[in-house]
Amino acid sequence: MKKLLLEVLNDIRPTTQYENEILGKVSIIIKKINKSIKHAKAVLGGSGAKGTWLKTFDADIFVMFNYGKYKDKSGQLSDILGKSLKKHFKITRLHGSRDYFQIKQGKFTFEIIPILKIKKAGQAKNITDVSPLHSNFILKHKKLIDEMRLTKQFFKAARVYGAESYIQGFSGYVCEILTVYYGSFLKLIRAATRWKEKTVIDVKGYYKGKNVFMELNKSKLTSPLIVIDPVQKDRNAAAALDHEKFEIIIHRAKELLKRPSKEFFEIKILAEKDISRKFPKSLLMLKAEPLNKKEDVAGAKMLKAFHFIEKSLSFNDFKINESDMMWHGKDALFYYALESDKLPETKEVTGPPIRIRFHAELFKKKHKNAFLKGNRLYAKEKRRYGTAKALIKDIIKTSNIKNNVKDIRMV
Repeated sequence: MKKLLLEVLNDIRPTTQYENEILGKVSIIIKKINKSIKHAKAVLGGSGAKGTWLKTFDADIFVMFNYGKYKDKSGQLSDILGKSLKKHFKITRLHGSRDYFQIKQGKFTFEIIPILKIKKAGQAKNITDVSPLHSNFILKHKKLIDEMRLTKQFFKAARVYGAESYIQGFSGYVCEILTVYYGSFLKLIRAATRWKEKTVIDVKGYYKGKNVFMELNKSKLTSPLIVIDPVQKDRNAAAALDHEKFEIIIHRAKELLKRPSKEFFEIKILAEKDISRKFPKSLLMLKAEPLNKKEDVAGAKMLKAFHFIEKSLSFNDFKINESDMMWHGKDALFYYALESDKLPETKEVTGPPIRIRFHAELFKKKHKNAFLKGNRLYAKEKRRYGTAKALIKDIIKTSNIKNNVKDIRMV
């Protein structure tokens, strides 16, 4: 296992040349921002500041505004920063809890985020204000940086990485906290195999000897794993995590320990042909073009469309063996591997027990072919949809789909 993890690290750790190239570009951007804006300072943020970045990396730059001067102008920071950035860069403004900006230079993307410079989480006017405090905490554990990289890569390969609403997985920060808590990637993986619903991770011991479920607001404790933010004790850093991603990582951890392999760290992007090869029969595939909105919003909307189709298939008696939504480029791919994409023309509907005479008579009037089986009435009813494709053709015309994707079509 140790040999395997060393090999993986060599694969995922950025080269010096790569780091120098991106840090050089970051340095130029930071210098231009700092020359053009008063009472604020631009600094490298995110995984770049923490040193936990992987080979594929887009840099976050935080522009920290003086707290005393701007604490009552939190809502104006984006406008102030945007005006300054326009003088030097071609920018795209993106909407968030506080609007931020994107600059693209060749293969690199830089996100410029306005925040208030704070000393403690309680001063924050916006969730993004706390981000540098996250970096400060992680930087106290520099000896675990490579272990954090392994954690991030493993979670990415398992497709459970990201706290965005359309992913509902583990954020990079949560991956880092978990690694710090357990002391290494391998110890984290061993512990993950034993995770139960509502396992609590409290790296700073804020709730030692206390019942966290009595101390925190219930709305913050809905996730299957509770990760107390080490710089904000009333926050569950894993609040976005859903049960599916939680179960996936437990299963993957068990499999890695059972048969160690690089495969568990390889990010595989399934193409249409791969899915068709995996499911040669009874496969439904659709391509969805996202709405022209911020990635998180567009992704969440597409996920709604994906689940609506999934529920509609199940409601109409099509059994789904496996389904997934993949979004790596412009369009997303929805696929549903069915037990069968065709159903009998009729289905059996269940009526009331014969002893409940009033309802039994109503059922017989509605279903002229009603018959008795045991002590209950049943009837044969013609299906509205005999094939999954016929169902899909109607579903994609509904507002539940049209309001959530720009365009969708069967492949």
